Amino acid sequence: MQHIDIVAVGRVREQYLVAGINEYLKRLQPYARVRILEGPEGKVPAPLHPALVEQTVAAEAEGLRRFLRPGVYTIALEREGLMLSSEELAAKLAELALAGRNNLAFVIGGTLGLARDILVTADLRLSFSRFTFPHQLMRLILLEQLYRAYKIQRGETYHY
Repeated sequence: MQHIDIVAVGRVREQYLVAGINEYLKRLQPYARVRILEGPEGKVPAPLHPALVEQTVAAEAEGLRRFLRPGVYTIALEREGLMLSSEELAAKLAELALAGRNNLAFVIGGTLGLARDILVTADLRLSFSRFTFPHQLMRLILLEQLYRAYKIQRGETYHY
């Protein structure tokens, strides 16, 4: 069974997102051990001066790094990453499991994205779309796709 950490910036406050996240965490229990680890969220600087943006992203990265353990296969979510279909994600997770890579960390940045050093050191940079999604909504999207991937792996139907 794979162990998945979702390492994310900030807390989810919207109750409809919390309900959805909890539902998918429950659905994933037969397939993987999943936990969400939250790092502190910096204030978005106004105006968006590049130096202040970099400083904010670096501070958020420091909070995320403490959850990233050595030897864990790290997947950074970013718009410019590799795009996979649901079937390809299912195959990637199966490939990792077959290779003995059962400890995974998906990293979700904040409003300003992820620090370059996290992106560079990640084992995989994954994009769910060229669209920009709110980072709190991304947790729900990721959990749904993980659930879908495990259902695909096992040949189980899933039509939600």
